[in-house]
Amino acid sequence: MIAHGGGFDATGRGERVGMLLRRIARPMLAALFINGGIQALRHPEGHAQAAKPVLDAVSPAVDKAIERGALQQRPDDELLIKIDAWVKIVAGSMLALGKFPRLASTALAASLIPTTLAGHRFWEETDPEKKQAQEIHFFKNVGLLGGLLIAAADTEGKPSLGWRGRRAARLTAAAAAAQAEALGEAASEIGDRVSDAAHQASGTAAGLAAGLAGLAPGAAASAKAARSKAVKKADKLAAKAAKRSAALQKDAAKRGAALQAAAAARGAELAKKAAKKRAELERRAPALQAAAAARGAELAKKAAKKRAELEKRAPVLVDQVATQATKLGHDVAARASALGAEVVHQAEGVAKDTRKRVAALTG
Repeated sequence: MIAHGGGFDATGRGERVGMLLRRIARPMLAALFINGGIQALRHPEGHAQAAKPVLDAVSPAVDKAIERGALQQRPDDELLIKIDAWVKIVAGSMLALGKFPRLASTALAASLIPTTLAGHRFWEETDPEKKQAQEIHFFKNVGLLGGLLIAAADTEGKPSLGWRGRRAARLTAAAAAAQAEALGEAASEIGDRVSDAAHQASGTAAGLAAGLAGLAPGAAASAKAARSKAVKKADKLAAKAAKRSAALQKDAAKRGAALQAAAAARGAELAKKAAKKRAELERRAPALQAAAAARGAELAKKAAKKRAELEKRAPVLVDQVATQATKLGHDVAARASALGAEVVHQAEGVAKDTRKRVAALTG
């Protein structure tokens, strides 16, 4: 009883620690992208020049998308850099606040790939020191991409639709097999009981016939006839019981096969629905990304309209944003330190509780 309660307590603590670590890690991961987006908005021309090789490489695809879309002309490189910066800021803020973290992680991962290819092309550097520095930044971004992919696939303990469908199919098949086995055992038991009853009836008839023959020697012919009749009746009952038992077993086998077929069909249907749902979700992902990109373009267009006003207020806004970013960094570091201390304190409490229980059990 103690172990059972302790198991539930440990499971609850593990879930709380996992949730606590998610709350710590998400702002830490998002802070880098928010800061990068702010820097790109402050100096879009430098980022546009660094990203020119990548933008030139993808220009045919962009031109085709513009021809099929509603835009009249291709946006300039600085506008694309600003759109990417807004995506980083918005998605990073969503990830830090825990709002749609999987979608935000997917958007950040999609924006990180061109950023890495544009800003850290270490294979083109000839200076060994610059090449080493760019290589370090390149593989740092590769590590960040791995973390974003893990965050995008994190369901926080909730199983996927495919796993639920396969589990339902397995449970249905197991229930059908158990029911078929139970029916077969019941039919076999009924047949055995009927057969035993027939043999008992045959033995009883034979004993009565022998007793009558011993008590009345003159009625031997009648006893013999009665015995023969009883034996025939017992044989008929045994044959009928055996036939009934065979019919029951055959019926049980048919029902078991039908239940197994129904379970397999149900499992296939559930798996098909799960695959269809998964495909639908995968099809919706590009639409959501496109909607996010369209929203980013709309925000960038609105920002372009207010560009004159922002240029006047740029020094003040830059100072405010830098101050807020610095404050956010300090707050995140302080919160991470406090939460880390709390995790260590909880771990010490768990260890102390475990030692007490072990001492109580061994004493």
